[in-house]
Amino acid sequence: MACKFHAAMSPLTYTAPVVPTPRRLALLVAACALAVTLPAQAERADRLKKMEVESDQPGKVDLINQLVVFNGNVVVSKGTMLIKAARIEVRESPDGYQSAVAIGNASQPASFRQKREGVNEFVEGEAERLEYDSKLDTIRFINKASVRRLRGTAVADEVTGALITYDGSAELFTVAGGTAAVTPSNPTGRVRYVFTPKEGTPAAAEAASQPASEPGARR
Repeated sequence: MACKFHAAMSPLTYTAPVVPTPRRLALLVAACALAVTLPAQAERADRLKKMEVESDQPGKVDLINQLVVFNGNVVVSKGTMLIKAARIEVRESPDGYQSAVAIGNASQPASFRQKREGVNEFVEGEAERLEYDSKLDTIRFINKASVRRLRGTAVADEVTGALITYDGSAELFTVAGGTAAVTPSNPTGRVRYVFTPKEGTPAAAEAASQPASEPGARR
C-alpha cells in the first residue's frame, strides 16, 4: 500500500476570519490579475509550494522534531520539482521551509527533475545522494553525479562530477571532481561539461548540416 504525506507539519492554530475592507479587496483582485498575467513565475515559485511525499512502505512522521522518514520507491513532489529515491528524509525548519535528503540504492541512484522558468526546458540529474533546501532553492548532487539540461526531450548540456550544486534561483551550477565522480562513462573522475549549440543559432544550423563523426575519429 502506498503511503502519502503532505508536508505541512506546523501545529494548528485558530485565527479569526478577517473581513476585507473595500481597499483590501481591490488589492486582492489586483494581485490575482497579476498572477494570471505572469505564468512564467510558476516554476520559480516551486520552492514555496506544498511538498508531498509518497512511498511503498510505511513511513515515520515525527511531529516534535518535524521529521518525516520514508522508504521504498519514494517520490517527493513540489510544484514541477520531482525527486525519486529509495529513502528520503524531510525536515521542516521553524520558519516553515523544508529540506530533504534523498538516498539511492545499489541499482538505482536518487534522481531529480524540475522545469526551467518560462521555457520548454528541464533540469534533471541523479547521484547516490541528493540534498535539497527550499529556503536557499538549491540541490546538491553527491557522489557519481550527473546533471542535464533538456530542451523538450533532447539533451542540450550535461555536466558530471563528484559534487554538483544547482542554484535554482540563479540557475547556476558549480561542480567538483574526484574519486567519487568515477563511473563507467567517466573512469577518470574528472569534471566534464558537454555544450550543445543553442537552437536557432548559426552554430546549431552548421552543426546539424555536418555528417556524424565516427567514434574516435580525429579532425
